[in-house]
Amino acid sequence: MDFNKIIELASYTLPALVTGVVAYRFFELHIKNNDRKRAFLLNKQAHSESLPIRLQAYERMTLFLERINLTKLLIRVAPISPAKQDYENFLIDQIEQEFEHNLTQQIYISEECWTIITTAKNATIQVIRKAAMSDKVENADKLREVILNDLLEKQSPSNAALSFIKTEVADLWY
Repeated sequence: MDFNKIIELASYTLPALVTGVVAYRFFELHIKNNDRKRAFLLNKQAHSESLPIRLQAYERMTLFLERINLTKLLIRVAPISPAKQDYENFLIDQIEQEFEHNLTQQIYISEECWTIITTAKNATIQVIRKAAMSDKVENADKLREVILNDLLEKQSPSNAALSFIKTEVADLWY
């Protein structure tokens, strides 16, 4: 082959190769972009479907925390007998029943939020037990009085958990 034939062959082949590479890159980027768009739409759809369930879980845990708020709990749950141990156990049983009723909600909320809710529950039980161990407490009515007086000085453990839930739900919107 002579040199002119090689140049002529290169002049046809080189533009075809460049066009092929450009077309390949264009279609590759186009396919990647479509894949990202499809993934975004699927994620958006999944989020819109799961959001109501997650919000319901946060609502249920808010209700749980409100129900174990010591001020409300002591008003709602009257002593079953004059014995302080009976009332202490009854209050703790009420808290544990509420907690067990809402146990499944942990799969819809963050691990950190669940830990804070569990800590609030345990702290509430601890406040009741600590008050029951006091020498000032002789009966169930006195136990109620001591717990309520303690709450005047400090807030209920469930209030901090409620604040965290409110912050986490606000973050769901962004």
